[in-house]
Amino acid sequence: MNTSLTPRPPLDDIALELCALSKVYPLKRGLFQAPGQLKAVDDVSLRLYRGETLGLVGESGCGKSTLAKMLLGLLAPTSGNVLINGQEVDPTERRAHARHIQPIFQDPYSSLNPRKTVGEIVGLPLKLHGIGNAAERTRQVRQILDLVGMPERTHTQYPNQLSGGQRQRVAIARALILRPDILICDEPTSALDVSVQAQILNLLLDLKAEFGLTYLFISHDLGVVEHLVDRVAVMNKGSIVELASREQLFSDPQHPYTRMLLASALTPDPGLGIPALAAAA
Repeated sequence: MNTSLTPRPPLDDIALELCALSKVYPLKRGLFQAPGQLKAVDDVSLRLYRGETLGLVGESGCGKSTLAKMLLGLLAPTSGNVLINGQEVDPTERRAHARHIQPIFQDPYSSLNPRKTVGEIVGLPLKLHGIGNAAERTRQVRQILDLVGMPERTHTQYPNQLSGGQRQRVAIARALILRPDILICDEPTSALDVSVQAQILNLLLDLKAEFGLTYLFISHDLGVVEHLVDRVAVMNKGSIVELASREQLFSDPQHPYTRMLLASALTPDPGLGIPALAAAA
């Protein structure tokens, strides 16, 4: 894995650390065949520094979402561990884990309870964690919804009454209501119209500055990654094959797989046509 010229802040600035993290699934075969294994995530070690945005890129099926689920405590790793602010994550302490790290998922509609209003959805984490009384929780919900650009008239609406961009703003507000240190953004704009994507990306940048957040931004869209991140980790077949600063990776990629990804990315310039690698596939 290429890590040359990668910025290395002090060790006490590490917000999230993955130590030899792996996830292996057993595979059933025929009656007379030995069972096999599928390595969805294979010995991944990464450091995410406080206040940075680390992009995790790779094609579909490379293990990005599996890795995200392990970081969020939704999936137990086969081996390895996760450290948040230098402390190893205890899988039995789900509430303490949630106070530090929260997700923003790809499809906001499927991640929001259709039977709850916007205000109820955003306020539920406060209620579950026993934070404040009803009046204090209502105040915090209004404050965070205002911050993400949701007008007061939407607070009593249901998810099916909102646009895709509004639903993603609600999902962001719900993720931020506990004031976590780290957000895991798993393809947070891929289900949105192009015109709305830019609004959500700019909102994420503003919120990062407002709260001093640390992002792990998972995406297959290299254009989005180039706009948003500080460093990039490239994932292929469950492993990290290259880790570099944004400038270095996009100007001088070292690994053949990274070069293939960049060469096959569509460009907004119609005069350049279809990428050669994509056309040859």
